[in-house]
Amino acid sequence: MNRWKTTLTPYLFLLPALSLLGLTVFWPALQAFYLSFTRYGYRLGDAPEWVGLANFQTLLQDQTFWKTLGNTLIYLAGVVPLLVILPLGLAILVNQKLRGIHWFRLAYYTPVVISMVVAGIAWKWLYAENGLLNQWGQLLLGSGAIASKILPIPWLTSPNFALYSVMAVTVWKGLGYYMVIYLAGLQGIPGDLYEAAALDGSDGWLKHWDITIPLMRPYLVLVGVISAIAATKVFEEVYVMTSGGPLNSSKTVVYYIYERAINDLEISYGCAMGLVLFLVIFIFSIVRLTLTRSEDLNAP
Repeated sequence: MNRWKTTLTPYLFLLPALSLLGLTVFWPALQAFYLSFTRYGYRLGDAPEWVGLANFQTLLQDQTFWKTLGNTLIYLAGVVPLLVILPLGLAILVNQKLRGIHWFRLAYYTPVVISMVVAGIAWKWLYAENGLLNQWGQLLLGSGAIASKILPIPWLTSPNFALYSVMAVTVWKGLGYYMVIYLAGLQGIPGDLYEAAALDGSDGWLKHWDITIPLMRPYLVLVGVISAIAATKVFEEVYVMTSGGPLNSSKTVVYYIYERAINDLEISYGCAMGLVLFLVIFIFSIVRLTLTRSEDLNAP
């Protein structure tokens, strides 16, 4: 009896959280999985009609979906490398034992606690035709012929710039968050290793190449996978700043799901796209677990 009590006690503590997750996450996910194989949402109140793989066949022929998937992959390729490399450099800088360094850490982390809606509105103003960025460009280039050809830059109104302008906001907002992850790893590296490396001639930035990066490899993998998953699910930036325009140039998969499922009431079709996105994120998670496990096995 005591053995069963000891075994069941942890699960009893987990039961409230599991019940909440079941009601708010697992059950809606199962419903969405079922609805992806039905036709539902055109007229609310009608029962879901089983259509099998019809939604996925439509998805294969949906040019807008493939456009948004391409935008999401571009987003992924542009944002993830920057969010892996730049925060590590910031973490190395703020890990120095300097007077007032805590204020620099706070300054870099401040964008993380700002609401994405507030940040998006602020950056939308910065990107405006008469916004601060174009005004700075006017001050730097003056009013000559070159300036008249370049300025104002259509940051959010041109298909050539819109997606990359939104990507810049994502990088700016995520720097502090990933910097903290790296900072935790850096503070776990013994200082004796750097002293020994200095005796062998590895000093300055070279010591980070020889010591910091190899020891921070698990954190690099973690940040890479987390930022990749976040990039595939990007929504708020697009919703606030561009609404997917112009000409679908900044529309991502998640925004397209919102557009079809909520605006057009094609709930079953949105669930089908959501299932595809889930599989992509699931693959990223498997990759992360595989790489993390291999790091643990190769660790001395």
